Amino acid sequence: MNYQGVEEHIVAWLKDYLNQSGLQGFIIGISGGIDSAVTSTLCAKTGAPVICLNMPIRQKREHYRLAAAHISDLEQKFPNVSSFEIELSSVFSHFENALPKDVASDQLSMANSRSRLRMMTLYAIGQTNRLLVAGTGNKVEDFGVGFYTKYGDGGVDLSPIADLMKTQVYTLGEHMGVIDAILNSPPTDGLWEDDRTDEDQIGATYPELEWAMEFNENGQTMNLSERQKEVLNIYKKLNTINKHKMVEIPVCFIPEQLK
Repeated sequence: MNYQGVEEHIVAWLKDYLNQSGLQGFIIGISGGIDSAVTSTLCAKTGAPVICLNMPIRQKREHYRLAAAHISDLEQKFPNVSSFEIELSSVFSHFENALPKDVASDQLSMANSRSRLRMMTLYAIGQTNRLLVAGTGNKVEDFGVGFYTKYGDGGVDLSPIADLMKTQVYTLGEHMGVIDAILNSPPTDGLWEDDRTDEDQIGATYPELEWAMEFNENGQTMNLSERQKEVLNIYKKLNTINKHKMVEIPVCFIPEQLK
């Protein structure tokens, strides 16, 4: 893959979309991971105003440190980049305390709620500043296993890197000079109060998932190892249960004779 060409293509696409939108620039939530680092760098390269938000919610120190380090690096490189740190822990606690106990104790529900609270924050600041919310999902997450929060990090205006596999995002990040600390950090969504990684949650690495996605799409027939069978089953299961995130919202159309 020609990564210089990919970089130039995405930056040009972002500029064109922004010009057609009539808005002023972009806003991105920075997690400390590779996807938000690459997306924010691409947006910065458009020359348009870019706001990076660091939105800790009882954040692990390492995740917070990586997000802050990337934002600092980006602000030093690009005069069009500015940032806010919005501490959301107390807001989240108030929300959590208002819920029934069984809901507040549901770890997955509350992890997704963190993501949705961040989405609300991005749109509040983005609307005030007339900015587009840039999504940070990659191809295997957005269209393969649906590894994102519906109306959370999936609630965006445009998706600059959604046609790139995770491994390609890493290579593009390295090409564009994303800091080594992020390039070398294991992928994590940062929505939990422990140190679980994406691999811990999914049960497979991103290279394995990318293989499964391509294998499934191509309908290949071959002798598979036990691990390949396991990964393929993980992929198919997640692709099925998360399909509701990846298709249009179903609409119940009323027959003409009933109108």
